[in-house]
Amino acid sequence: MPNQPLFAGLVIDEAGHLAESAFIGSDPCYVVNDAGFRRHIPAEQVDRAVLAQMAEMMKGSEDLISEQTAKMMGQEDPFSKAIIEQQLKNIDKQFDALMQNGIPEDMRAYLGMMGFKVVINYHGDIIRVEQPGSAGGDEGDQ
Repeated sequence: MPNQPLFAGLVIDEAGHLAESAFIGSDPCYVVNDAGFRRHIPAEQVDRAVLAQMAEMMKGSEDLISEQTAKMMGQEDPFSKAIIEQQLKNIDKQFDALMQNGIPEDMRAYLGMMGFKVVINYHGDIIRVEQPGSAGGDEGDQ
């Protein structure tokens, strides 16, 4: 478990207010203001739901994503593309490592500048994930 919520600074409530980060013991949480009551939502619940949505969006597009990633890296050879594609097919393992290590602060800042937001309700359910380049974000029922 990372030492802070994975998407700290990127999670907002339905009213558009930023969810704070806090801890209950050593467990990271998102804090949503519910009419003055501060609801602490386990970060892992929200973070895994967001990652699951991202994985679902990538399914079936691994070939295209790996090709574009290889081009961006300047590694357009078939071996690099195959390695990237294999990593994408095993994305769940990559997400487990991400949950352990967290997202670097500069990457979270970049995501925020690009318009990435996770909208949750006071139960911690994902209302939508607004991603750069996607029209209106994706609806979720986690």
